[in-house]
Amino acid sequence: MVSTGMKKMRILARFLLVMLFVVGVVGSQRDRRLLQANNSTNGERHTSDYCAMYRICGARSDGKVLNCPFGSPSVKPIELLSAKIQSLCPSITGNVCCTEDQFDTLRSQVQQAIPFLVGCPACLRNFLNLLCELTCSPNQSQFINVTSISTVGGNSTVDGIEYYITDAFGEGLFESCKNVKFGTLNTRAMDLLGAGATNFREWFAFLGKKAGLGIPGSPYSITFLPDAPSSSGVVPMNLSVYSCGDASLGCSCGDCPSSVACSNSALPPPPPRRSSCSVKIGSLKATCVEFSLTIVYIVLVSAFLGWGLFHRRKESPTSKKNEELSAGTVTHGDTEKDNSAPLQTHGDVPQVNRSIKLSVVQGYMSKFYRGYGAWVARHPALVLVLSVGVVLVLCVGLIRLHVETRPEKLWVGPRSRAAREKEFFDNHLAPFYRIEQLIIATVPETPHGKAPSIVTDGNINLLFDIQKKVDAIRANYSGDLVSLTDICMKPLGTDCATQSVLQYFKMDSKNYDSFGGVGHVEYCVQHYTSADTCASAFKAPLDPSTALGGYSGNNYMEASAFMVTYPVNNEVDKQGNFTMRAIAWEKAFIQLAKEEILPMVQSRNLTLAFSSESSIEEELKRESTADVITILISYLVMFAYISLTLGDGSRLSSIYISSKVLLGLSGVLLVMLSVLGSVGFFSAIGVKSTLIIMEVIPFLVLAVGVDNMCILVHAVKRQKIDLDIAARVSNALVEVGPSITLASVSEVLAFAVGSFISMPACRVFSMFAALAVLLDFLLQVTAFVALIVLDFRRAENNRIDCLPCIRVSMQKTDGDNENLHRKHSLLVRYMKEIHAPILSNWGVKLVVVAAFVGFTFACIALFPRIEPGLEQQIVVPRDSYLQGYFGNISEYLRIGPPVYFVVKNYNYSLESRQTNQLCSISHCDSNSLVNEISRASLVSESSYIAKPAASWIDDFLVWMSPEAFGCCRKFTNGSYCPPDDQPPCCSSGSATCGLSPVCRDCTTCFRHSDLQNDRPSTAQFRDMLPWFLNALPSADCAKAGNGAYTGNVQLKGYELGIIQASAFRTYHTPLNKQADYVNSLRAARQFSAKMSDSLKMEIFPYAVFYIFFEQYLDIWKAALINLAIAIGAVFIVCLIITCSLWTSAIILLVLVMVIVDLLGLMAILNIQLNAISVVNLVMSVGIAVEFSVHLTHAFLISSGDRSERMKEALTTMGASVFSGITLTKLVGVIVLGFARTQVFVVYYFKMYLSLVLLGFLHGLVFLPVILSLFGPASRCVLVRTQDDHESISS
Repeated sequence: MVSTGMKKMRILARFLLVMLFVVGVVGSQRDRRLLQANNSTNGERHTSDYCAMYRICGARSDGKVLNCPFGSPSVKPIELLSAKIQSLCPSITGNVCCTEDQFDTLRSQVQQAIPFLVGCPACLRNFLNLLCELTCSPNQSQFINVTSISTVGGNSTVDGIEYYITDAFGEGLFESCKNVKFGTLNTRAMDLLGAGATNFREWFAFLGKKAGLGIPGSPYSITFLPDAPSSSGVVPMNLSVYSCGDASLGCSCGDCPSSVACSNSALPPPPPRRSSCSVKIGSLKATCVEFSLTIVYIVLVSAFLGWGLFHRRKESPTSKKNEELSAGTVTHGDTEKDNSAPLQTHGDVPQVNRSIKLSVVQGYMSKFYRGYGAWVARHPALVLVLSVGVVLVLCVGLIRLHVETRPEKLWVGPRSRAAREKEFFDNHLAPFYRIEQLIIATVPETPHGKAPSIVTDGNINLLFDIQKKVDAIRANYSGDLVSLTDICMKPLGTDCATQSVLQYFKMDSKNYDSFGGVGHVEYCVQHYTSADTCASAFKAPLDPSTALGGYSGNNYMEASAFMVTYPVNNEVDKQGNFTMRAIAWEKAFIQLAKEEILPMVQSRNLTLAFSSESSIEEELKRESTADVITILISYLVMFAYISLTLGDGSRLSSIYISSKVLLGLSGVLLVMLSVLGSVGFFSAIGVKSTLIIMEVIPFLVLAVGVDNMCILVHAVKRQKIDLDIAARVSNALVEVGPSITLASVSEVLAFAVGSFISMPACRVFSMFAALAVLLDFLLQVTAFVALIVLDFRRAENNRIDCLPCIRVSMQKTDGDNENLHRKHSLLVRYMKEIHAPILSNWGVKLVVVAAFVGFTFACIALFPRIEPGLEQQIVVPRDSYLQGYFGNISEYLRIGPPVYFVVKNYNYSLESRQTNQLCSISHCDSNSLVNEISRASLVSESSYIAKPAASWIDDFLVWMSPEAFGCCRKFTNGSYCPPDDQPPCCSSGSATCGLSPVCRDCTTCFRHSDLQNDRPSTAQFRDMLPWFLNALPSADCAKAGNGAYTGNVQLKGYELGIIQASAFRTYHTPLNKQADYVNSLRAARQFSAKMSDSLKMEIFPYAVFYIFFEQYLDIWKAALINLAIAIGAVFIVCLIITCSLWTSAIILLVLVMVIVDLLGLMAILNIQLNAISVVNLVMSVGIAVEFSVHLTHAFLISSGDRSERMKEALTTMGASVFSGITLTKLVGVIVLGFARTQVFVVYYFKMYLSLVLLGFLHGLVFLPVILSLFGPASRCVLVRTQDDHESISS
């Protein structure tokens, strides 16, 4: 972007000057006949040893010299001049047609072009022959014809000539030069010397065009012609052409793809894109995966249906025998499978009780919960104070709370490869600059029409007005005023490197009219590399693709958008003083854009998009408050539902007593307390929180914790009324305690698995969530159980809910007690009388299994459609100004982000081959790094590399080459001598510079004899490298490294022969989608890995966006591994607690199906796979456990055959699962759909809603069917006893 500016703009100018000065033999068209007559008089008009123009007869007002238009015999030069001519033009010997002044003009102009072509000696030799023959050939008149003359200062001068050149020479010249690179600008030399010509005729037409005053180019017209009438005596110039493939001339592979050396590439050609495997049946076409899954599904369903029909015929109506009692049993009264009183008989008739055969772990848990429940019921206040007090102690850590908002700290692991490479690049080279940007675009006249061009007088003047406002920004930072010039990037140390079309006017509105307005812009977008008047204020050419957008091809004048970019210096310390100053200016810049620039642009019927380096971070902070109301409403809705579902509204007359509003509120406060305790603990140990933790974890823990609250309250309410509160609480904990423990431990482990994710935001989120869920579980079985005891005592004492100090007198009847404590709710009756009987139907069972398995197979087929990534528009609020900016970047940007290939520990000693392994000029290896980058740019569709690399080592070797005699020079005392057009050789106030007395004695740094095979020795390399990097580019030496390669080479410690870090810059192709960013990173890493292996050097790619997209390279692997660990942890917990492999396997099956189906819905809903969705998937394992564990546990302890046990489980636990688990989550999730931030809508509303629905369907439809078909044996046995008192002891 900041490659030696003036050089390129002037390069073509000077080289055109070469043509104009060199060619200076012209005849006036008005006096053409007279000229012909005079020549014919001597008989030497078009003959050998005769000149068509000799000597300089004048100069234009802009200083460009003009040759004399009169012919004369060729002249024998003096020995010194002859030696000079042959050193530059070896094809010219003997007589010449140029004076010493003409040759000096040729030499001074040629030296400007040499650095561009010296990398390919064949091209340089052919190009020099073209100019040498034009200027000094002794047979000049044979192929030069003066066609017009003009009078300057009273003298006749050349105004136009014809230059006859054979097509063979022209074609050979162009073919040898067309691929020569100019690395500093990541472009071809032909773009600079030929305005991007695509054939020799276009090149010649460009060279021969007469330039206006002050405009770079030839001062007279040159018409290139291939032949002339035979009678004219013209003999077209036809010197031998050197092929760039000639091994003796050593053109590099990058400059000459036809070179023999190009056959030896380090990288194999990219494999052809394989078409995806597919199967076509009639008009239907499916992928092989889809076809295979369909076949497997058909086979499985057929086998299942066959088994079902066979099993149905052989099924015996008799019930299976009950299993024997074993150690660790718990005895309950039979509830007749309807939650009413146990079966009882009168007198001495034996009573039938149920004994539950538990696993060893469940036995200990039941025993513990029985005793613990009774103790809590006797000491509720003590338990409440102690449990809450412990968590309050953890909350003290909140005083050290710090919230991390920096994106690079949130989404990238500190030891990830991208983070390490960024750290290396920043510390050894230079941090990538900060970007502030404005995009001003026109609006199409019709919805689908083409937008008009933005390049108009009015719009450019508007841009000048906007620029004045930006320049006037003064941001306050600690009392200092910060302006753009204080922080902007200045590659040459003077002016800001602002990327704007205003640079074609030197950023000065006063130049607009004098330079030619829109016409000047049109000229500059075609000649930005060669025209002095198009040079930017910061002395570098401005590539129009960086300042204009919304055009096709190279039709820059059709651009529909101005792209104004302000590069700002950066530093490694993101909290440093300079960074803070830059952020202060950026905030003022955004405020200006919103309040002043936006109205200005809209008044012209234009659109404005804008962004700063700190915009995303600032918008993420704003996002934390954007949905506070939505989140609070979600919590309030869940609280209202909890209060409703916990209470008993069977009698309106007593609802103020039977309601559980205070209990529900207390439960919600306990959930909040667990979250604060988790945040406080991690804050105390120095772990920073994130915004997503503050927003999502409370909701998540509330959704998880409410389930257990509902299950506990419902379990207590199911106990017989004649038991005291201690017995009811004790029995309730024995009944649901093991399943609550199993579900909670599974959730904690599932959430904790997320701590293995390398991304900090997700890892920290998982840690906070795991501890919050654990604390919530502990508070539920301590503080909440104590609150249940207190609340039931309140109700029994007729105290009003929410006002427990007020007691009312009520006359309680047996009917009241019956209705209050034993009457089934509507939901329970639905489960018992409708839901369970439907699922018991054999046909329904077959359909359910087939449908659920089929949907799972379909979801597996959808996996390939899930794209990795996280669209930036989703992360910021919907009303953020960045929404429009992200869209405009994709729509208008025509160039991709820069990418650097960084070489570590480059050994530049002469004994090492690494120099030739990196460079791309003559004598470099054909499979060198720069050559391979050039090859990769030819297949940009797969490599994502748009241009050849800017190679500092190529330019350095050319800069110090003896051929580039205007570059590396030294005074007689050995110190650095700058080019002739720079001080002190040229006064800064001089309009033109010639040979200065100060620098007359300067010589090239080296002669060919000083080099070894054109390579410097180790000492020469070491001494000249700082000169090169400090040398300023100019017209006389465009290859100087200051600005172009500042920050690309680390000089620290280079004296030892090793350059620790150096970078070769190129560009990615335009990246418009998340997949493009991921694929470009993958391609760059693959390329670097192959080059590292080939060259035995350590090479890695670096781009500023890599650090954010690295996660997506292996996101599928990370997701599957974490899901496998989470599901495996749940399976092990289930196995340990239940001691039943079959029970654990069924729970595992349901979990896997829920997760697979959730992934399928992600594909359908276009939810991308990223760290957020991976955490959600892992958490889904823990949440999905609740939909299956409680029902499975109820099935285990039920009696009867599988169908009867399924009905009983649905009756006793189905209602709790639906109301306490499904609906509590559903009401809270639905509210998130109204969030203003897309990340909530997409990753929390859509994903959690999908999870709740899938969990509900699998837990209350699929799981009961599977249990009724393949469920584990019952652990309930019937025991007859003469004692009519129900035993509740273990």
